[in-house]
Amino acid sequence: MRFITSLFALLLFFATTLFAQDEAADTTAADTVSPWQSKGVLGFNLSQMAFSDWSQGGDDAMTYTFIGNFGLNYSGKVWNFKNSLKVAYGQTKLGDDDFITNDNEFYLESVVSRKFGWAVDPFFSNIVRTQVAPGNEYTDSTIQISDIFDPGYISQALGFTFDKNKIIKTRLGIALQETFTSKFPKYSDDPETLDELETFKLETGIESVTDIESAFMDNMLLKSKLRLFTRFDDPSVWDVRWDNIISAKINKYFVVNLNILVVYEKSQSYRTQIKEALQLGITYILF
Repeated sequence: MRFITSLFALLLFFATTLFAQDEAADTTAADTVSPWQSKGVLGFNLSQMAFSDWSQGGDDAMTYTFIGNFGLNYSGKVWNFKNSLKVAYGQTKLGDDDFITNDNEFYLESVVSRKFGWAVDPFFSNIVRTQVAPGNEYTDSTIQISDIFDPGYISQALGFTFDKNKIIKTRLGIALQETFTSKFPKYSDDPETLDELETFKLETGIESVTDIESAFMDNMLLKSKLRLFTRFDDPSVWDVRWDNIISAKINKYFVVNLNILVVYEKSQSYRTQIKEALQLGITYILF
């Protein structure tokens, strides 16, 4: 965790220095809108079913999810600095069984880009991925398979980004990816070194990230993020994380959310992982 703290302190110092110079160069800054924009949205999704003397069978069920989406963006004459954070946690309960975890995510992304007036801009990015609570595998018994930052993934990329389109933004760059583990080293261990158990893994490769945000109807919004990563030593294998959500707004506070998340990471599973959820949600805009 010290490494993460140092990394973000360095990135924040770097960004603050550059943006201070950027704002100083803008002599009309006092008469314009602030280049900093922030957002914070909290959501609570719920799906519930209950039976009483129901002759056709079935059992009570309830699923809930808490979601937080936060952002802090800077847009100046020379520099862009974009930060986004998604935190999600949810559980499901069937009948008299205990609650089991069904959503467990922490995703922090920071991107610094330099404006040169080209079709694409050079960028540097940093992504942190992990979970916010212990993760379990539920079979005949409950087996813990992950924990907070165990595994944890940090990736940095340097390349070019295209973000001048309001709907589609994409970037491509050379990347480093670090995998951290402690009690669950299967995510970082090298199977070729049978006499050693690695809790840290460093990989180099190519990273691509594409974001789509489109209000395709008056009350419906599509948000999609596709991240791809491949390694130089094995370019035939790609890590895939494709997060899609369609939100239909009912009124100021209530929405219906359809979320489809597709994940393929060989270190986690040889099979493609798919999560789908359709829920009624309550949203509240903090700022």
